[in-house]
Amino acid sequence: MASRPIRIPGPDHPITVTRSDAHVVVRAAGQVIAETRRALELREASYPPVFYIPRADADMASLQRTDHASYCPYKGEAAYFSIRGGAENAVWSYEAPYAAVAEIRDHLAFYPDRVEAIEVNR
Repeated sequence: MASRPIRIPGPDHPITVTRSDAHVVVRAAGQVIAETRRALELREASYPPVFYIPRADADMASLQRTDHASYCPYKGEAAYFSIRGGAENAVWSYEAPYAAVAEIRDHLAFYPDRVEAIEVNR
């Protein structure tokens, strides 16, 4: 099996992770799935910002781990969760992220088009 490439963020592909002071609420399947004031905001190149929410601030009982996985050469291997009674593979998490984004370990991110709402109040 060939090894996967590992890339370091830089001027050609910047990635920043900052602590957000926003109140972030994720709603799906008619309920609040996650709510926090401790989100991390990840900005990567020209992609829209993504809020990573601590697992401790999510209703993990409403999530079901799936066999789906993906790989990012800047962040590592992502695991996925479906929302019980809701969308499949709607949530991802880097459980062993690369050093450049180590802060996102133990955090979850949600696809905006697979949940009812991601509310961000600053």
